[in-house]
Amino acid sequence: MIKRIAQTAGFTGLLAALLLTLLQSFWVAPLILQAETFENVTAAVEVHEHANGTAATHSHDAEAWEPENGWQRVLSTTGGNLVVAVGFALMLAGLYTLCAPTRTAQGLLWGLAGYATFVLAPTLGLPPELPGTAAADLAQRQIWWIGTAGSTAAGIALIVFGRNWLLKVLGVAILAVPHVIGAPQPEAHSMLAPEALETQFKIASQLTNVAFWLALGLISAWLFRRNRDDQYSA
Repeated sequence: MIKRIAQTAGFTGLLAALLLTLLQSFWVAPLILQAETFENVTAAVEVHEHANGTAATHSHDAEAWEPENGWQRVLSTTGGNLVVAVGFALMLAGLYTLCAPTRTAQGLLWGLAGYATFVLAPTLGLPPELPGTAAADLAQRQIWWIGTAGSTAAGIALIVFGRNWLLKVLGVAILAVPHVIGAPQPEAHSMLAPEALETQFKIASQLTNVAFWLALGLISAWLFRRNRDDQYSA
């Protein structure tokens, strides 16, 4: 069983991570690079003002390392995507041991559930942001994100697997709780990039994540069923 889970998660994570990296490289990354140009222009203006003595003097900490555009950024993105994809694939493979898909196509439903839990529900309150966008305190956002993902997973489980209507109603209520509470927001909403670029980025982020999760669900279900059939036939 452990070997089946590991094989399913490893191959699924690798293929889904490569797909996600490919989509991000051609669609999401160019939008981020465009937004960074507005951020860099603003930083250059601030440096110029400091040099002329028109702003109050203050010290800056050393800038953290970040990958350069090109192979460094692609490689770091691929590595991050691989870690995340394998982790989610392990989760799916573990769930399959409790409720194994009878058809490969059922993996699409598991993928949609994962997308709703880890992408759609959290982004209803905390949409993806381009560089230079004002944001609330990081710790508060992380707490809200974790709570939203957990309540969404519990709500979907009760709606799908609940054996009576009371459990299903409870599932709907649990889904709504984090959105009734509301996500933490910055004191003032502002962004350096144009609003049209922000809209394109949100759409691109959602669609690439949909493709990632559908691939994750479909590939994991196919591999899990194949490994199980091979075990029974051995």
